[in-house]
Amino acid sequence: MKNIRNFCIIAHIDHGKSTLADRLLEITNTVAKHKMQQRFLDKMDLEREKGITIKLKAVRMKWQDPETKEDHIFNLIDTPGHVDFSYEVSRSLAACEGALLLIDATQGIQAQTLANFYAALEQNLEIIPIVNKIDMPNAEIEKVSKNLCNNFGFREDEVLLTSATQGTGVEKIFPAIVKRIPSPQGNKEEPFRALIFDSSYDQHKGVILYVRVIDGEIEQNDRIKLMASKAETEILELGYLCPQFVPDKKLSAGEVGYIATGLKDLSLCQVGDTIIKMSNVKRQVANVIALPGYKRMKPMVFLGFYPIDPDNFLKLKEALLKMQLTDSSLEFLPESSPALGNGFRCGFLGLLHAEIIQERLEREHDLELIATVPNVEYEIRRKNKEKIEKIKTPFELPDPAVIDKIKEPWVSLIVFSPKQYLGSIMQLCEGKRAKFLNIEYLGDQVKALYEIPLAELIIDFYDQLKSVSQGYASLDYELIDFRSVEAVKVDILIAGDKVDALSQILVKNQAPKRSREILKRLKDVIPRQQFKIALQTTIGGKIIAREDISAFRKDVTAKLYGGDVTRKKKLLEKQKKGKARMKRFGKVNIPQEAFMAVLKKS
Repeated sequence: MKNIRNFCIIAHIDHGKSTLADRLLEITNTVAKHKMQQRFLDKMDLEREKGITIKLKAVRMKWQDPETKEDHIFNLIDTPGHVDFSYEVSRSLAACEGALLLIDATQGIQAQTLANFYAALEQNLEIIPIVNKIDMPNAEIEKVSKNLCNNFGFREDEVLLTSATQGTGVEKIFPAIVKRIPSPQGNKEEPFRALIFDSSYDQHKGVILYVRVIDGEIEQNDRIKLMASKAETEILELGYLCPQFVPDKKLSAGEVGYIATGLKDLSLCQVGDTIIKMSNVKRQVANVIALPGYKRMKPMVFLGFYPIDPDNFLKLKEALLKMQLTDSSLEFLPESSPALGNGFRCGFLGLLHAEIIQERLEREHDLELIATVPNVEYEIRRKNKEKIEKIKTPFELPDPAVIDKIKEPWVSLIVFSPKQYLGSIMQLCEGKRAKFLNIEYLGDQVKALYEIPLAELIIDFYDQLKSVSQGYASLDYELIDFRSVEAVKVDILIAGDKVDALSQILVKNQAPKRSREILKRLKDVIPRQQFKIALQTTIGGKIIAREDISAFRKDVTAKLYGGDVTRKKKLLEKQKKGKARMKRFGKVNIPQEAFMAVLKKS
């Protein structure tokens, strides 16, 4: 165990985590040169298309110290950088003793750099600071290193300088890992315990658990028990991730590997659960205590997924269960809508998280879905009742006459940006009902602290922030509490029919303006019909805004070449009656773009 090191790479998005992981794999010859490709650990098509890491990836590497000729085993976990995937990072940290903190030499300390540093500190991990991209022409190596030392308390000689793209300075990371990160603490003689930090599903092997062994040893064909779900099974296969599955005979304390359970019931396997060996239970070896597991992440954004084909409801349920195995921060419950039929109300950590899950469901499981308008969770207190209700959809909002108080979630917001964009960022925050707290200057960078309603943050705040800062600003946020708000439910009627999936909860004084903006965008995306379509927004039955989509008009008088004017009037009257009949019985197909149009704010 003294030669094992378990560590992860943490950083802000696009600071070079995946590229550094590539260099580490190359230097240790974990992946053959002819198989090596850029961003090797990012296996998903979505990850490669968007250029971001979505899933944590574990890999085992072997490295020999050139001085002592001693062999070492490194278990690396590559983590995502975007705030919406922070749960992946927190799980990775719990399975490690150390972390490589990567900072871009051209951008310096960013929001997720700060968030990940404190998360690693909470887990008492040994942190190795690395300034990356030193080969870039605009790299400010000395300045970024100094900021690291001033803000995080590192010594100058602790900061490593690398270029992951060119491989410069990467060799120095290995001895630093051996020297600074402690070997895992555990006992091979104790009863077997392992922590599940991730999982996936295989058609033949069932649920595959990615585990960090804390104590004891486990061998193939041993029987195991999952302490939370009480499920028991015989191990089909176990081994290491290099990064493909490499079967072995046993896993021992301090090691990271996988266990193929053969279980087909996906609900039995939960990330954060503790695995024990059945022989320990039978011999009643000293009460085996479950590991602490993970703090459950609270979903921030809620929206509905409905299959376009109603027959795919069960297929969608199975797909969501498989998705939950690989992404334990996803939550879902069945719900039904008069307009869209049966579907699922899903909880996500952010809007990007929701977008990624929807794309994965459609690509990996061949589903066509309609996603409803995202909402946050509200707290409702009725008159003459002390009990607080929590609602996740506008449909659940009771009649305003019985509501005593509505509370909405607020988050603490940290924005990092170059100083020259501070004015634009402050103007943006003021327009989003944000409450200013403080500003700190970190060299040429500025750190602005705000409190802001989550409903204002989830839709397009991030896009607007990137726009006003020319892409340089970054943010991080954390839920703080629920605060009172004067809110109303705004319903949208299309051709006189209420579409529940488009309903929204809006701040009362902003509702008329927002309603007009929504209808203008819907007018652009809903296709024209042979009859006029009325778009309306209502609050409690009262219409507050309206837009009309004009009908296609065929010139029925074109074939006339003369004669009395009454012939022309007769044809126009006949056309008018036909359009009136269409308006009564015609149906308007609502494209997915209409749901997305409601999300945007001007």
